[in-house]
Amino acid sequence: MFVELLSALEMLISVANLVAIFAGVAFGVFMGAIPGLTGTMGIALVIPLTYTIEPITAFALLLGTYKGSLFSGCIPAILINTPGTPAAAATVLDGYPLTQEGRGGEAMGMALWASVIGDTISTVALIFGAILLAQLATRFGPAEFACLVLFSLTIVAGVSGDSLIKGLVAAAVGFIFGTVGLDPMMATPRFTFGELTLLEGISLMAMLIGLFAVSELFIQSEAAVGSIKKIIVPKARISWGQIRAKLPTIARGSVIGIILGSIPGLGATPSAFLSYSEAKRASKTPEKFGKGSLDGVAAAESANNATAGGALIPLMALGVPGDVVTAVLLGAFLIHGLAPGPQLFAENLDLVYAIFIALLIAALMLPVIGLAAIRLFSRIVMIPQYILYPVIAILCMLGVYGFNSSTTDLWIMIGFGVLGYGMRKLSFPLAPMMIGFVLEPIGEQSVRQALTISSGSWWIFTSSVISVLFLVLTVLAVGFISLRTIKDRKQAAIQQSR
Repeated sequence: MFVELLSALEMLISVANLVAIFAGVAFGVFMGAIPGLTGTMGIALVIPLTYTIEPITAFALLLGTYKGSLFSGCIPAILINTPGTPAAAATVLDGYPLTQEGRGGEAMGMALWASVIGDTISTVALIFGAILLAQLATRFGPAEFACLVLFSLTIVAGVSGDSLIKGLVAAAVGFIFGTVGLDPMMATPRFTFGELTLLEGISLMAMLIGLFAVSELFIQSEAAVGSIKKIIVPKARISWGQIRAKLPTIARGSVIGIILGSIPGLGATPSAFLSYSEAKRASKTPEKFGKGSLDGVAAAESANNATAGGALIPLMALGVPGDVVTAVLLGAFLIHGLAPGPQLFAENLDLVYAIFIALLIAALMLPVIGLAAIRLFSRIVMIPQYILYPVIAILCMLGVYGFNSSTTDLWIMIGFGVLGYGMRKLSFPLAPMMIGFVLEPIGEQSVRQALTISSGSWWIFTSSVISVLFLVLTVLAVGFISLRTIKDRKQAAIQQSR
């Protein structure tokens, strides 16, 4: 191993490769910070530029773009309540309230360092546990996925705010929207109303920007322009003491991100929400979540960035992409004549180690580029709102249209903006709808596949240790939520009696 590491260092350490990593991270940060311009789009734009360069330089550029975009989606989420990427939707829950309190600098500083730590931990896990974790991921069949989704639904309780009933209603509505498109088993259209562009389902990006960004624009437009308070965000200053206090939360989020990221089909969004929910469950002050908690930001961002290493595990070890971004990266490998999987380790071990080292270097470059990006984008909120919000509206439309080049997505964005506005007015939480929408396709397909395999027998969901483990965790989570709800009601009753 030592010889291979030296060979990898010799292959990687050159001015061209280091510049490629730096340029990739910087470009990824830019793509993630603009709503609608995701890391997937960034990598797709970069791939044509890598056709004529050496494979290690190409992957240094591509992986740097991947790493940078995962972090920077939190910047608009914190500053203007508009997630730059789908995974940053969990960061909105506490990041934007912190900005409204004048603590946006703290929020972005915590997001940056949680991202760096989570990123580094996941890369180390990739280096030392790729084969082991990839083998664990292959043990997930339809029954295991179904039980995992069932457990993940307990996240709804953690992001429902003051009313669990409203959170469950919102999640149910999200489930309904998740059924739009082709039936996962029969491939027949459902709720498409003859619209061909809906055959692939409702665009996640259109829904995300509509729910969070457009609804926020509607809320802000109700206020007179002269009465809107301009928020000045300070530099991203956060003490090491604050970071050390959040290390348990960051570590837990990193583990969640690595594990869920390594399971093909899940990705960063469920990981961020699950980490957020677990942080709230473990917190001594859960009532602060959703109102401006640094723990919430740390939990979401650490899990979000840790999925990078997790998603690369099945790609590198088995040749199976863990999410949409790694599916695009798989194409890049094939373009350069490399087939990810066990054979890649056998025939190009020095290249594999060079990629691992490039990932670590990208994580180390992120603080420098991230701090510069935070200082740059922090000036956004210093722009008067009567100028800022029309510009945001235009960027939202460009981002949504550019994602799929579909005018239908623009109407979907506006529709969800109106729906999100109505939900906010009626105090319905938005995050549970997003969770239900994301989990529905995975859950429905897994349940139906499992029941098909077992000829309709529900015992298949207790046929493996992994399934039983998630079922037990679900029961424990529901019990904990019930006890906490009863306790909160008793405390509210005592306060009212006083």
